[in-house]
Amino acid sequence: MTVAPRPRRRRDTPPPRTGGSETEVLRGFLDYLRDSVAAKVEGAPEPEVRTAGTPSGTNLLGLLNHLTSVERSLFLGERVADWPATFHAAPADGVAEVVARYRKAVAEANDVLDTCTGPGAPVPRRRPEDPAPSTRWALTHMIEETGRHAGHADILRELIDGSTGR
Repeated sequence: MTVAPRPRRRRDTPPPRTGGSETEVLRGFLDYLRDSVAAKVEGAPEPEVRTAGTPSGTNLLGLLNHLTSVERSLFLGERVADWPATFHAAPADGVAEVVARYRKAVAEANDVLDTCTGPGAPVPRRRPEDPAPSTRWALTHMIEETGRHAGHADILRELIDGSTGR
């Protein structure tokens, strides 16, 4: 009788302990989710990392590519002409490149957030004519967006190689 290998389990990382202010709590949870979703993609094998896991075409590498675009749009003011296209990484982009690009976007977004004066203040814009959401709205939206896709990434990664946990 052959025993199937046990799936790789990562130890779950508990939610962050943050400072007490609204901004510290929101940023702490956002960074927690950002790290979780990046960890789901790191080390995932090719070509499975870009293979659709759902009929809609959702794939692990594409999710992180999309989140990079959302970070850059929301916090850095970059315009995205074709949102559906952001769900697919370029064929030449491997896991390491997409993860590095995501982490760079997160670092740049955090630099912008460091300049915000409070949760009600607008997120700075490169082009003053672009409408700016409040820092509170931007952080809440990014938590929702990242959390949603982190859940997708959990399932896709488990389907790829059995890896679970944060």
